[in-house]
Amino acid sequence: MNKDRREFLKVTGLTGMGVFSGNIWELYAQNNDFKGHQFITKELQLNLIGPYGPWANSLYNEKIPSLSFRNDTFSDLNNWRNLTKERMKERMGVLDIGEVPKVTVHQVIRYDGLICEEISYQLPFGRPTKAVVLKPENASGKLPAVLGLHCHGGNKYLGLDKIAKTKDDVPEHVKAHHATYYEGKAWANELAKQGYVVMVHDTFAFGSRRVMLEDVPVERRSGISEFDMTKQSNIDSYNSWASDHESIMAKSLFCAGTSWPAVYFAEDQMALSILSSRSDVDPDRLGCAGLSGGGLRTVMLGGLDPRISCSVCVGFMTTWTDFLLYKSYTHTWMIYVPLLPRELDFPDIMSLRAPLPTMVLNDLEDNLFTLNEMKKADKMLQQVFDKAGASDKYKCSFYPGPHKFDMAMQKEAFEWFDRWLKA
Repeated sequence: MNKDRREFLKVTGLTGMGVFSGNIWELYAQNNDFKGHQFITKELQLNLIGPYGPWANSLYNEKIPSLSFRNDTFSDLNNWRNLTKERMKERMGVLDIGEVPKVTVHQVIRYDGLICEEISYQLPFGRPTKAVVLKPENASGKLPAVLGLHCHGGNKYLGLDKIAKTKDDVPEHVKAHHATYYEGKAWANELAKQGYVVMVHDTFAFGSRRVMLEDVPVERRSGISEFDMTKQSNIDSYNSWASDHESIMAKSLFCAGTSWPAVYFAEDQMALSILSSRSDVDPDRLGCAGLSGGGLRTVMLGGLDPRISCSVCVGFMTTWTDFLLYKSYTHTWMIYVPLLPRELDFPDIMSLRAPLPTMVLNDLEDNLFTLNEMKKADKMLQQVFDKAGASDKYKCSFYPGPHKFDMAMQKEAFEWFDRWLKA
């Protein structure tokens, strides 16, 4: 096996699955009148949907998607952005969830050099949203602000606690999450210490916004109860149930004429409105950031809401091809917008920000994506920012290691915010 092939199998996660030899497929083609067929190749790359993969990928990937700014069709950045944002919102089924709700402050805590406000607010649907706002104790005047977007992590029991804390004494499963993905840090706290107001909220179907087992019919509870959440085994059981429930939620939202991305986008926009309306926040210096599912949310919020002056997407930048052929099984229903790939590749969503400052941080051994497709996504974004005359406003870095947002990556992200939000 040559070096290039070994590298392909390594980065796509197909090592050990085997690859059909060219001779087998050539013989098959000869015997079945498929000589010269465009989808019979000398070496068929195994993919998640088998022989249908190359065909399905060709439906969108044979040319640049119709609404990408990479197309020669577009030259006026503003006209393109306005047209494309509207089309994307139509595809998503974006919701109007009303006016900014009343915010209740439940507790103000001084912790680790920060003032921590534990707040909640009621949206038109679901249980009240819990959130926390963090800022330096000695802060004065209007500060730059960042909306911290928590990850998915296969854990819907937790939300904001994944990246923020207001005390040292947190449950062991929270400490484990911080250790696995953030090198032991609650990164929202670390950013707030640098002179920012940072807000983190539970988004749709996570934490305080999760679907409780008692909310669904008994026969759909898989024989479990989540009432005693002091036991780790019960939390694990709930998260397993919630993972299986994702397909039900996605189907139901499609039946309602909307989509999962539309719902969390609306909730994240509302959180941004609450953050930007605070008296201690400069609404002209807003950012957002997140790892994994938080990176996905950064793509959507940063791409579609012009209030985000600076964004950092961590561990979630690839192409639709990557999801289609190789990695959809590792991901949530929170990603998918029907028909959108005809018009925008996944990186094109983030490119709607151009020329605003945009950072992408990737991990070289991230098993959720293939390295080649991550690199293609980087090139796509760079092409758009170059065409927009904003090459210096885009930066992508690759770090050694698995899926994570470790301290070295946090340092680069925080410096990016400092560069553009504190200037």
